Amino acid sequence: MKLEPELKSKIDTLWDRFWSGGLSNPLSSIEQMSYLIFMKRLEDMDVAEENRALAKGQTYKSVFGGHEDCRWSDWKHLSATKMLPHVRDEVFPFIKGIHDGEKTRFSEQMKDAVFIIPKPSLLQEAVAIIDDLNITSRHEDAQGDIYEYLLSELKTAGKNGQFRTPRHIIRMIVELTDPDIGDRICDPACGTAGFLVNAYEHIIRKYTSPELIQEDEEGEFHKFHNLIGDRITEQKYWDLLWNETFYGFDFDSTMARISLMNMILHGIKAPQIRQMDTLSKGFEEHEKYTVVLANPPFKGSIDKTDINDRLTVGTTKTEILFVERMINLLQVGAEGAE
Repeated sequence: MKLEPELKSKIDTLWDRFWSGGLSNPLSSIEQMSYLIFMKRLEDMDVAEENRALAKGQTYKSVFGGHEDCRWSDWKHLSATKMLPHVRDEVFPFIKGIHDGEKTRFSEQMKDAVFIIPKPSLLQEAVAIIDDLNITSRHEDAQGDIYEYLLSELKTAGKNGQFRTPRHIIRMIVELTDPDIGDRICDPACGTAGFLVNAYEHIIRKYTSPELIQEDEEGEFHKFHNLIGDRITEQKYWDLLWNETFYGFDFDSTMARISLMNMILHGIKAPQIRQMDTLSKGFEEHEKYTVVLANPPFKGSIDKTDINDRLTVGTTKTEILFVERMINLLQVGAEGAE
């Protein structure tokens, strides 16, 4: 992942502002940053959808209908003292309550989310920095890289590196399983959704004309750009890809929300992510997916009394239980990788 030095500097400044502003927990910080980025991108996506509808001569119903004051462009110029209560009491509840077809899972996962930016000055500075990133004007790959750089900060000292799998390992596994349109792809311990995002990019790359693809060598793996899927010509296949292809679970609510926003920012309109311990008795899915991709957690154990009845290996070690869970999730004849 390569970002221009100017962009990296701005994102590093954003981290510093959150730290000095009283949010020292990196996971909490990235969650709050993610909310702000999503607020920004929600308007961007709404405008893009409206323009596409107008180009086709179709009518368009904005997600902001009746809530125009929740548009980023409407409130970003407010004073710090007015901005904080407006975002906390109006904008944040609005994005939590979005229930159109693309955001339903997001709304479900966001119902218990809280907006905890404590200082008006911190919010105003964060909004200014995010606005200055010019996310709207950048191609989708750059937008994804900006978000991935935020996530990469989790692996630095003291920032919960256990949540991320190195991208070159993810890419290798995705290449080996070779997912395609029509697959149902699941990660039962999704973390920040790296496997699912890369599976989506892999599929789009297969359906992008070779002459359009740009390739950058980065260390031990490559990053592909300009993935537009121009060979996917029927809307029904886009709908299938966006709505019925990617499924993930994580026992941590913060990680579930982060993975949802990460996937949406990478162009997956309706990812199916749920907060759920897939090893527990409460998890009921079985033989449902054609591809399972995951990096099973290699630390920790589970209460023996809560282990799902379908898991029969006779251990409380999560890395072993997850391998069996992955096998159980696969349809007969389907693929899995770990």
